[in-house]
Amino acid sequence: MGHPAVAEAAVIGIPDVKWQERPLACVVLKPGATVDKDDLRAFLKGKVASWWMPDDFVFVDDIPKTSVGKFFKRILREMYQEGKLGAGAH
Repeated sequence: MGHPAVAEAAVIGIPDVKWQERPLACVVLKPGATVDKDDLRAFLKGKVASWWMPDDFVFVDDIPKTSVGKFFKRILREMYQEGKLGAGAH
């Protein structure tokens, strides 16, 4: 979430044939901001371990939250399973 164009972001694990699970970043942009996946990947390079680097980034309008304001990652995983997250979701 340190990128200047990012309002908030949550990372979930999604199934992977080779590694069992890989990270998917769900990103909400700040109003009027633009950024692409390559920019985000370049921003994170050197800040996170290579095996933590998300395989993909999806842009969403908002991230579901629990009643106490924490990211509701279970809902994000369900959205992924239902095909509501993925390339071109935003």
